[in-house]
Amino acid sequence: MLIAYATPAEAGHLRRRAQRRAVWHGRERLFGPGWTGLELGVGKVNAAATLAAYLEGHPQVRRVLLVGIAGAYPGAGLEPGELALAAEEIQADLGLAAGLEPLGFAALEVGGRRYYNHFPADAAWTGRLRARWGLKAYPFLTRDLVSASREEAAELARRWGAALENMEGAAVAQTAMLFGIGWAELRAVSNEAGVRDKNKWRLTEALEALAAALDDLLS
Repeated sequence: MLIAYATPAEAGHLRRRAQRRAVWHGRERLFGPGWTGLELGVGKVNAAATLAAYLEGHPQVRRVLLVGIAGAYPGAGLEPGELALAAEEIQADLGLAAGLEPLGFAALEVGGRRYYNHFPADAAWTGRLRARWGLKAYPFLTRDLVSASREEAAELARRWGAALENMEGAAVAQTAMLFGIGWAELRAVSNEAGVRDKNKWRLTEALEALAAALDDLLS
């Protein structure tokens, strides 16, 4: 199993469990029994480029789990320190305010289906993870520019029906689907989306929750 993460800080627990570490094209790689960790970098371009290059050179990979922290949108019912799985990823920077479909271009075509801004997670795998951890799956939203205020966050949540905001998920989802592999995404809430004062974030609780889930998965 490939476990992907944007920043080394989000992989502290994996690093402690790893039997070996390496650097691949400037990115961290971690190796454990039955799993490999891969640092992607921050944002959609880094995530897509790194994952695509890795999958091209490692065709044996059949699924990828993206892990990290995220901001929860108003009304999502998720508090800092809680975990959530992605039901889908939404690419919110592509096309018009209403998305890409009004322009007539698909972001991805696979299996005879056209995908515009919404990329569904692997339903079977996500279902097993939900059952294992007792979690719910929500729509996640990906942007390069994260919400700068509570008002902006509330508008994005209303427009897209999303629960969590992040910077890499849709890129990982689209890349995985292009390569024909399953993807799932686990995120821990670190803050309320739109709150940029990091003194109000709860990073430690979020990273501890993420570590506990990964410890269970890899044990």
